[in-house]
Amino acid sequence: MKIAFVRTMPHFSMDVYADGLIAGLKAVHPNWEIIELRPKAFDRGTKSPFVRGQKAYERFWRFPHEVQQQTADIFHIVDHSDAHIVRWLRKTGSPVIVTCHDLINILYPENLRGSVRLPIVSDRLGRYSIESMEQANAIVAVSSETAKNINKILNIEPDRLTVIPNAVDSLFHPLPEDQSQSFRHAHNVSPNTFCLLNVGGNHPRKNLIGILKALKLIKQRGLSVQFWKVSDDFKDDDKRFIQANGLGDSIKYLGYLDKTTLVKAYNAANVLVAPSFHEGFGITLLEAMACGIPVITSNVSAMPEVVNDAGILVDPKDSQVIADSMYRLYDNPIYSQELREKGLKRAQSLTWKKVAEQMSEVYQKFLRHSSF
Repeated sequence: MKIAFVRTMPHFSMDVYADGLIAGLKAVHPNWEIIELRPKAFDRGTKSPFVRGQKAYERFWRFPHEVQQQTADIFHIVDHSDAHIVRWLRKTGSPVIVTCHDLINILYPENLRGSVRLPIVSDRLGRYSIESMEQANAIVAVSSETAKNINKILNIEPDRLTVIPNAVDSLFHPLPEDQSQSFRHAHNVSPNTFCLLNVGGNHPRKNLIGILKALKLIKQRGLSVQFWKVSDDFKDDDKRFIQANGLGDSIKYLGYLDKTTLVKAYNAANVLVAPSFHEGFGITLLEAMACGIPVITSNVSAMPEVVNDAGILVDPKDSQVIADSMYRLYDNPIYSQELREKGLKRAQSLTWKKVAEQMSEVYQKFLRHSSF
């Protein structure tokens, strides 16, 4: 059996998904032939109209044409943002699977503001790709929340939609205490400081302002606390709040970290705080639990199905509740340890091998007479 994986331009989250799924499939079905098709890479943050034009040409013409020339028993498009390629692959006659991670840019179009040069054009192209999923043989959603949004926005028959949760890379695991303390020492943080961590973007739906308001509240209770931000930096409105409330000394932006360093950051923190208003899944929740730290996240969207009972679920609009949850973990080490143990168990139940086994069942619907 030959599977062609249609990958996206370099993107951390999508690379994690594709790498994990492919590794799982190779472990479960070592005799399968797997090929990976990749578009040319471009600087995602470029402001050059010329480069942006080249990127659009690559994404919507040259690369789809290249994919169309390939032969495979199954084509699997790993990112719904590239679902427009489904239209090209109809001519091949081979089944096409698309993984949909979220429909955030459709549900929250303001996410495009400030991140793209022409939001209207990007919105229309994005909708074109999303709507192309209707022509796929099957769609895999990474959460029930995403599946619900697909049903809401697209005309998809239930038998073409399957929910297969994400998994966590085995690289994310608890580290010895000395390594955690070494990370703290490198960032001039004492062992007794209570460290909050947030990993991810800075769009309004990520609710960074809610975390900052909660940070202000627990500082007023005299807690020695530090908030580490990883990945995207704070936006200007957040920075003004930080300055106006004197929070600068309690916040450190760590930038973009490679996986090995990110694992150290998770282990060195006391809690992951991620009270987003919406997530298609929430992979950082799994990563944190796999590293053995408790998580505080939202009681809405996909977050409850990711953590189950292994985290604290809060109203993301209530900063006082977020702050109280932070303080409870600081003040009650027994409760904190209980969440660590539940989180580790939950993370261990979601492996890429299990994802691969479930994905194989989706493939088999279209190739029942093939040799597996």
